[in-house]
Amino acid sequence: MSVSARPSAASSPARRILQQSWPVLVGQWAGMAFGVLDTAMTGHASPVALAAMALSVSIYVTVFVGLTGVLHALIPIAAQHFGAGRLAQIGRAWGQAVWLALGLSALGGALMMFPGPWLSMSGDIAPEVRSQIEGYLHMLVLALPAALVFRTVYALNTAVSRPKVVMTINLAGIGAKALFNWLFIYGKLGLPALGAVGAGLSTALVFWLAVAVSAWVLWRDPFYRPFALRIGLPRWASLRELLRLGVPMGGSYLVEVTSFTFMALLVAREGVYATGGHQIMANLIALCYMMPLSLGIASGALTAQAIGAADHERARRTGSAGLALALGGAAATIALVTAGRGWIVDAYTSDPRVAAVALGLLTMQPLFHFFDALQCCTSYLLRAYKIAVAPMLIQIGTLWGIGLLGGWWLGYGPAAGALAAPLARIMPGAPTGAATLWLMASVSIAVSGLMLQAWYRRVLRLRNPHSVTPA
Repeated sequence: MSVSARPSAASSPARRILQQSWPVLVGQWAGMAFGVLDTAMTGHASPVALAAMALSVSIYVTVFVGLTGVLHALIPIAAQHFGAGRLAQIGRAWGQAVWLALGLSALGGALMMFPGPWLSMSGDIAPEVRSQIEGYLHMLVLALPAALVFRTVYALNTAVSRPKVVMTINLAGIGAKALFNWLFIYGKLGLPALGAVGAGLSTALVFWLAVAVSAWVLWRDPFYRPFALRIGLPRWASLRELLRLGVPMGGSYLVEVTSFTFMALLVAREGVYATGGHQIMANLIALCYMMPLSLGIASGALTAQAIGAADHERARRTGSAGLALALGGAAATIALVTAGRGWIVDAYTSDPRVAAVALGLLTMQPLFHFFDALQCCTSYLLRAYKIAVAPMLIQIGTLWGIGLLGGWWLGYGPAAGALAAPLARIMPGAPTGAATLWLMASVSIAVSGLMLQAWYRRVLRLRNPHSVTPA
């Protein structure tokens, strides 16, 4: 198979984005299935295992998402090399990303080996739960090097428009994960029943298998031969380029994930029904986010290819097509959720008090999701131009400043209850604190999306002053 960075004349930017985004979306869903399997299967093992899983995953996800963001710097770097036809540079960049993944896994492993500081935020934890948490996280320390190296394979294939490779491996991993969970969580075929620790062990095995399969594909598939993939020795110049772009990218990822984490901690003050309703809203927002995320990743990679080819008009048209698809998809998602929100909430819970909270909060879903799609896609387009510090600073100021700090101030802090009257009309049934948090989160996402879009238009004017900026 030949390697070509040039799109065919008959292939529109929108079509190429859709062709590359759907395997990314399926791969994202497959990755989410791992967490669903762990939660469902440990829930049938014991309440202790389920409690340990819930706390362990929150720690692991925070560490993993931040480190993953650093490695995703490989996507625009390799995509620009691909667009410019510098194929051997792709192999060198990937090899350095593998070294970076191994170094980051040591950092992440140290953070997970000693979960005491993390758990201190959760108050008193039963000794048996704490033991399972420590065992689960220790297993994930073994999984982390493989998980991060596999992310370099994901970034490489995304950059060169081969997302189906990782999608296929992820789909196969679901079956392996279910089998290993069955063996180790419940203690089948004479093995000891390990509960949550068994779920961690199965995750480690699946990721190491994924790395082995990835290595075989990269070695055997002739598509990758022009890249001369090799790990080589660490080179500081290449690592510095990855870190210069990757550290602010990882920072942006952390800002987003911790925003939801701290929202959940604040809402917990209002009791189990508020927490349950908030969790439904948060889970639905996360599911809806997968669509603009996949479109943003595909648009960013294809835009970076065009930048590498010095075809700035194609880069602009690709970005415009990506934004149009993301916002059009967001509008369709909003319509579906709005029309079926009663059925959706019924699928999540049979408790009328939790349902009332969720239905009240869901009135914010249209505003939140539309601007979430805008800020997500625009962030990836800016990263295609190797711009990551400005997006990170914008997201810190908006998501943490307006969203979290503003939500706490008006919902639980000195100005608690200031918005109670209008929120009772806008989000009936939702507790004032939770409603305030979601209102301020929606405002913060809107401000973030608009500021990122303004920065993106500025970049386009500087790169191609005669181009028409996207609508």
